[in-house]
Amino acid sequence: MAAPVAPEAVRRVTCVGAGVIGGGWVAHFLARGYQVTAWDPAPDAAQRLRRLVDAAWPALTELGLAPGASRDSLTVAATLEEAVAEAEFVQESAPEDLELKQDLLARIDAATPAEVVISSSTSGYGMTEMQQRCATPERLVVGHPFNPPYLIPLVEVVGGERTDAAATSWAARFFEAAGKSVITMDREVPGFIANRLQEALWREALHMVAEGEATVEQIDASITEGPGLRWPFLGPCLTFHLAGGEGGMAHMLDHFGPSLKSPWTRLEAPELTAELRDRMVRGCADASGGRDIAELVAERDRAVIAVLRAVRSVREGGA
Repeated sequence: MAAPVAPEAVRRVTCVGAGVIGGGWVAHFLARGYQVTAWDPAPDAAQRLRRLVDAAWPALTELGLAPGASRDSLTVAATLEEAVAEAEFVQESAPEDLELKQDLLARIDAATPAEVVISSSTSGYGMTEMQQRCATPERLVVGHPFNPPYLIPLVEVVGGERTDAAATSWAARFFEAAGKSVITMDREVPGFIANRLQEALWREALHMVAEGEATVEQIDASITEGPGLRWPFLGPCLTFHLAGGEGGMAHMLDHFGPSLKSPWTRLEAPELTAELRDRMVRGCADASGGRDIAELVAERDRAVIAVLRAVRSVREGGA
């Protein structure tokens, strides 16, 4: 692939797709001081996108905006070709449909300047299967974020079989320059790393609700009031490492290893019956306590900011 601009020198970013994830990326890049061009085929995309950015801006302002960051740096293009014409990096965030992804990435590839790296926000598809119709697949990578992208730092970066290693490295450096916490994966795996771990917990939660073993509220409280409080600092592996005391992970495995054979989890997804679906919906409504989506989002954002600040304080040696 042609030599792109240095990752740290990028100033113009294009976001293709302006839904929850794409709009979250737009808000993040604007807050980091980039000039952002967005495109989405929906007729009301511009209005929805600006509402999303406006809703995210107080949280981003509280976290700290980059010098020159402004919502006025957003342009909504009329066509895909217009959107990518002057891009120095492209982030695609279309719906999770393989046929759609293949066609859209091929269109982006055809219209984007040859030296520009193109990234996909896919939640589970491998770049190998998505880049099949692209003329220059060597510059396409996965840049998998977590919702909302303007608050959650993680992005998982991995290329496909036809991706140039230099493009993967460039994308990782760009995301780091853009304020993200980056995992550069060694190889493709469906769902990447974080989604596979998250999905395992989610499937077990569905099983417990389906079997009447726990309610939605109990399941959520078991994480928010339990292991979830430790994970922002250590993650599950180091948490278990400390569970072994002075002997660390070795002692933990020697002591608790036999429990791995115990029926503590089910890794097969349950049948999503109408009954299970309704029970999950009712459970979430009960757990929400009358709060609507906007109220829950605002509450979540405040909570995530508090956690991020606490983690930052500990890492920097603060009180």
